[in-house]
Amino acid sequence: MKMQDRMESKNELTALCNTVRILVSERAYKKCEPLIFEAMKKYPHAPEPHNLIGLLLEMQGDHLTAMKHFRAAWALDPAYVPASHNLDHFGTFFSRGTWAIDESDCPPEPKKDNFKLVYDKNGIGHVVRREQE
Repeated sequence: MKMQDRMESKNELTALCNTVRILVSERAYKKCEPLIFEAMKKYPHAPEPHNLIGLLLEMQGDHLTAMKHFRAAWALDPAYVPASHNLDHFGTFFSRGTWAIDESDCPPEPKKDNFKLVYDKNGIGHVVRREQE
């Protein structure tokens, strides 16, 4: 895929997320479905449409199918944070926070500077917790 094509697809998928956000706020779920299904056909390897249809299904009470779509979104792109966030949010009895339409809905990643790599006298690395400085 050319760089220009990737940018166009990213822009279209971002616009789709924004449109779905507006329609969901108006509870116009049926208007969202054809837009998402069209994006699934046009971008079969994109995680965004699966994440969005998962949210719609969850709002309509179809938890099992929603979770399948969240997992499909995550499988297509494990770095797509909204899919991971929604799997975590809807896959537990005690949900934390809110669901994610796109990256703007996800909380920032916690700092991961709590550990460091220390080598022993044999040159073997060990992960140890950093002391609070």
